[in-house]
Amino acid sequence: MITVGRKVPAFSAPVTNGTAAGSTWKLADAAGETLVIYFYPKDMTPGCTKESQDFRDKHAAFRKAKVRIIGVSRDSLKSHDKFREKEQLPYELLSDADETVCKLFDVIREKTLYGRKYMGIDRSTFLIDGKGVLQREWRGVKVPGHVEEVLEAAKSL
Repeated sequence: MITVGRKVPAFSAPVTNGTAAGSTWKLADAAGETLVIYFYPKDMTPGCTKESQDFRDKHAAFRKAKVRIIGVSRDSLKSHDKFREKEQLPYELLSDADETVCKLFDVIREKTLYGRKYMGIDRSTFLIDGKGVLQREWRGVKVPGHVEEVLEAAKSL
């Protein structure tokens, strides 16, 4: 599990980036860059779509601040391809079907929907500096205003 102020252990996951579906993305691919990793429950759902759109709409501001964005959910690469295309997302999405990355960041939580309990992703965002050290974390994220807060924190690094 990761901790603020400590280096994030190396990890990798399948990524869809519009050029080579089925490629593997590694944390080392972002070496030297400030990185925002946001975990969301499911492609094409209202809250996740809004959060992804907010990151999309602020993408230029993140790039200007030299910050890279990565989204992570348990959805398949095929689902991610459709989601990225539909929402015109300019950043990569990782498919974590086996929950390896989710468990590393400790974002799997018991949730309740219509009285039924299940294990799912707790909407969370992590800010990692260019040396691979976790600088900030947001857990139990509420979408309105979140992306702006993350951008301001990233700019302060």
